[in-house]
Amino acid sequence: MPKTSQKSYSLPASHLLLALAIVAVWGTNFVVIKLSLAAFPPFLFAALRYTFAFLPLVFFVPRPKTSWVNLSIYGLAVGVGQFGVLYFAIDGRISPGLASLVIQTQVFFTIGFAMFFAKERLRTYQMLAVLVAMTGLGIIALHTDATTTFLGLALVVFTGFSWGVANTVSRRAGSINMLAYVVWASAFAIPPLFAISFLFEGGWGHMSTSLTSAPVGAWAGVLWQSWGNTIFGYSAWAWLLSKHPAAVVAPAPLLVPIFGMGAAAYFLGESLPPWKILAAGLVIVGLIINLFWPNIERSLKRQFS
Repeated sequence: MPKTSQKSYSLPASHLLLALAIVAVWGTNFVVIKLSLAAFPPFLFAALRYTFAFLPLVFFVPRPKTSWVNLSIYGLAVGVGQFGVLYFAIDGRISPGLASLVIQTQVFFTIGFAMFFAKERLRTYQMLAVLVAMTGLGIIALHTDATTTFLGLALVVFTGFSWGVANTVSRRAGSINMLAYVVWASAFAIPPLFAISFLFEGGWGHMSTSLTSAPVGAWAGVLWQSWGNTIFGYSAWAWLLSKHPAAVVAPAPLLVPIFGMGAAAYFLGESLPPWKILAAGLVIVGLIINLFWPNIERSLKRQFS
C-alpha cells in the first residue's frame, strides 16, 4: 500500500496520462454496453465479460501474491456488485450518459474507505472538491424522466459503492502484478453472474438463444469489455491505486462523464439539456480541484515567496 505524506501530493505526468487513457476507455464504454445489451441480457453479458477476461490469460499469468480472500472480494465487488448491477441499470433504467456520471459516487466511497481503513487524511481542498462534485450529482437526482428512474439512480450509486470496495481491496493487495490480479479475480465473478442469469433471465433456453443469435458486433462488445476495459482498464487502474493515495487517484474517473455523455450524445442521440451540462461541469470542477490544487498551491507559493 502506498505511503502517504502530510504534504500536498500530485500525480507524475506519465501516471496522469495513463489515468486519462483509462477514463477515456471507460467513458466511451457506456455506449458499447448499451448497444450490446440489445443482444445479451445484462447478467449474462457481465458473465461473458469476465469469462473472456479470465480465459485464456489465466494459463499465462501466475497467481498474484495475495490471499484468496482478497481476490474473491475484489472479483465479487467489481464483477457482480459493479458491472452486473450497472448492466442491469443501463438496461432500461438509466441512460448511458447519466450512468457514466452517477457511477462517480465511487470517489466518495473510495476516499471514505481510505480514511477509515488506511487512516489517510482528507485535506481541506479535497473536502471542497468532494462537495462541489456531490452538488453536481445532486442535480442528477432532481431530474428523472422516462429514460432515468429512481431505481436506476439507486442501482448506479450501489455500483459506485461496489467500485469503492474494489478500489480499497486492490490497494490492500499491495505492490503485485495487477494484470494477474485482475485476471485471477475474474474467476470469482463468473459463477455468480451465470447463476443470476440462469435464475432471473429466462433460464438456459433464453441464455442459449442469446449466445447463438447474437450478431458479430455484440460479441465484439463482449471482447471490448473483457480486454479493453477489464484487462487494460482495471489492471492499470489497480496499479495506480497501489502507487498513490486514494484521495489523489480516485477522482480521476470523474472525467468519465465527459467521454460517456459525449459518446452517448453522438452515437445514441442522448440529449444534453442545460442541467446535464451544469451537473457534469460541477463534477469536473471537483476533479480539477482535487487533482491540480497541489500544483496551483506550489505555483502560488513560488510566485509570492
